[in-house]
Amino acid sequence: MSDKLPSKKNRGGYRDSLKSMDTEETFDLLFYRPIGYLQAIGAHKLGITPNAITIFSIFLGIGSGVCFYFKDLWINLAGVFLLVWADSLDSADGQLARITGQYSRLGRILDGISSETWFISIYFFICLRETLTPGFFHTYWWSIWVFAAITGFFHAWQASMADYYRQFHLFMLKGKDGSELEDSAKPLWEKFHALSWRKNFFQKGMLMFYADYTETQQKRTPWMQKLRRALREKYGNDIPRSFREAFRKKSLPLMKYTNILSFNTRSFALFAAILIFQQPWLYFAFECTVLNLVLVYMMLRHERICRYFINQLDKEAGRQD
Repeated sequence: MSDKLPSKKNRGGYRDSLKSMDTEETFDLLFYRPIGYLQAIGAHKLGITPNAITIFSIFLGIGSGVCFYFKDLWINLAGVFLLVWADSLDSADGQLARITGQYSRLGRILDGISSETWFISIYFFICLRETLTPGFFHTYWWSIWVFAAITGFFHAWQASMADYYRQFHLFMLKGKDGSELEDSAKPLWEKFHALSWRKNFFQKGMLMFYADYTETQQKRTPWMQKLRRALREKYGNDIPRSFREAFRKKSLPLMKYTNILSFNTRSFALFAAILIFQQPWLYFAFECTVLNLVLVYMMLRHERICRYFINQLDKEAGRQD
């Protein structure tokens, strides 16, 4: 893809910056994507790379967490502003990468680290706030940290699986070039072991994180992995369009659940807990209950879909025999 931005006369310029209409969330299309696109255009004109945008968003997200420590409404609103700006940049870095062709594995790793860093900061400062507020968590100060650790574990699981199902949907929709789906974690670990900690400390560290991330996603989706192997054995890299369309039809209804487990729903719940109820710990409760129920339902549904298509492939093989 050319590193030049689409002409102003080219109405497809904005659409080129989107992953796909199948996976885009309504609020993103109305708010974050237009803002992200404008920032992507500005960054490109200034020679700013997608990775630089991602790194800047990390600092904004950390600053947002600091603001949520205070009980002052205006400081909390500043935290909301910083987090919304950080997420608009998270949109902008991906949009810039897509319209300029500046894709990289490092960019995908940084993108995942950025959002996790935002929420680590938010969790940390919410815990500090709760321990200093008279009440249960002030008396039993350790309980909020345990609650945060458990919530953080599920948060990472939810975000990871939502991203994985979206990438598999994009793979079936657009093929390998339209998705960031890794074929296997094994080549990643091979590259990791080939690098030296002394000479390639940063690269090796990033690759370790990403290889473990990918391997964990694959272990949690056994029927999807069976389907991927069956498709490689039967079709190689040329999966028939009819099969892709059939899979898309069944997978598409699940994309709304991947969106629920993404940023917007989390941020709305977070803002409500802090600004309206003024009980930040309620956000932890929301993630551990509502979002976990969505996660379990989504995983069971997706695995059932993959098992269905494996059975279809087996039936076709039986008829051919």
